Amino acid sequence: MTDNNPVEPINSKRRQLLFSATAAFAASQLGVFSGIAKAAVTDASIPAAFTSLHTVIAGDLKIAYAEMGPKDGRPVLLVHGWPYDIFSFAEVAPRLADAGYRVIVPYLRGYGPTTFVSPDTIRNAQQSIFAVDMIALMDALGIAKAIVGGFDWGARTVNIMAALWPERCQAMVSVSGYLIGSQTGNQKPLSPKAELAWWYQFYFATERGRIGYETNLEDFNRLIWKLASPQWDFDDATFARTAKSFENPDYAEIVIHNYRWRLGTAKGEAKYDALEVKLAAMPVIDIPTITLEGAANGAPHPAPEAYTHKFSGKYKHRTLGGKIGHNLPQEAPNDFADAILEVASW
Repeated sequence: MTDNNPVEPINSKRRQLLFSATAAFAASQLGVFSGIAKAAVTDASIPAAFTSLHTVIAGDLKIAYAEMGPKDGRPVLLVHGWPYDIFSFAEVAPRLADAGYRVIVPYLRGYGPTTFVSPDTIRNAQQSIFAVDMIALMDALGIAKAIVGGFDWGARTVNIMAALWPERCQAMVSVSGYLIGSQTGNQKPLSPKAELAWWYQFYFATERGRIGYETNLEDFNRLIWKLASPQWDFDDATFARTAKSFENPDYAEIVIHNYRWRLGTAKGEAKYDALEVKLAAMPVIDIPTITLEGAANGAPHPAPEAYTHKFSGKYKHRTLGGKIGHNLPQEAPNDFADAILEVASW
């Protein structure tokens, strides 16, 4: 795409209101998240690092992140998905930190206390931008190379990092395998059953869907949790802890743009066209990789045999049986941590 008007126009009054809300949110972000988390969380397994956050300017963002482990440890970057947040890794991170790794767990753009530096920055959520953000975060923290891991949006993000910047990625753990896509590829119709699984993507493509999502964020996201992990018996406190991330004033706009961009009903930024062209070629990933899948994953996902050929380096796949669904790091934290430790040893 070469259009110099990269996104649909955004109502200026709405943007001004959003920025005012963002400023207020940012001014109290650590206190709000720390205080509310302490009130809501009774589980002693939640590490203090996940409620007392760090922030750093990285590219277009002021990224909020949890950090655990020794500063001189081998870096591990863990990236969450939608509609989740850093608490998906609340049990993974301590185990890796205890093993001597420096663990960084950031909130993605539009989530939690992560904010945009400028009110004028386009609230872009095309696939490549999240990887650009993570590389900027690594640069800001002085991390030359990291072991990367993620699920859902986070898996796609680390896939893109490994494909476009392999020199920055030592090894990877990716839930649901290879998730790089393209707008052109997404124009190809799927089977009726597969299309049904993407119902929310088509809903978000409509104005009714945008309004409905903004109006019913918590109910909608709770439904996604249940559909994506139908056998995960999460409690209200677990959901409420993550639901605080949806209060970011840019959250709904980022989510809607992400899914509209995938279908080609919203544009990305022209300056990232070259990255998207590379990704549209479905590049092979050559860093050491372990892919994981939950046997009870109710979200749309490719079959493992569909992506094995996309990994040319040392590679293993593991499907976790039982009740493990889409939010694999939170539902099976030991298995995810084991995969990180294993791939780091290759």
